[in-house]
Amino acid sequence: QVQLVESGGGLAQAGGSLRLSCAASGRTFSFYARGWFRQAPGKEREFVAAISGSGGSTYYADSVKGRFTISRDNAKNTVYLQMHSLKPEDTAVYYCAARNPGQTTVVLTTQLYNYWGQGTQVTVSS
Repeated sequence: QVQLVESGGGLAQAGGSLRLSCAASGRTFSFYARGWFRQAPGKEREFVAAISGSGGSTYYADSVKGRFTISRDNAKNTVYLQMHSLKPEDTAVYYCAARNPGQTTVVLTTQLYNYWGQGTQVTVSS
């Protein structure tokens, strides 16, 4: 079993920056794909960014491309989401997710992720 714990959320002003972290513990394997999703009140959970097992491939939602960067440190079993130029519409609960060990390719849909963190709130004020 894999446990994911997010941290780094909080309040930021529009144009500001935050960095989210997602640490994995338990039965962890470094080389499996990880992703970030977010869910705003009254909306469905949506894809934000994903990274392959090696870190060599990344993919972003159009809404965050050029502003957010996903990265990983496999030695620490941790994935990061660096967020710059934040907008009020980025306000949401952000969730990190992981695929099963051995599944290293990037995927964009929630159904293909097997493990989820509890979420961390990001609020961007205008």
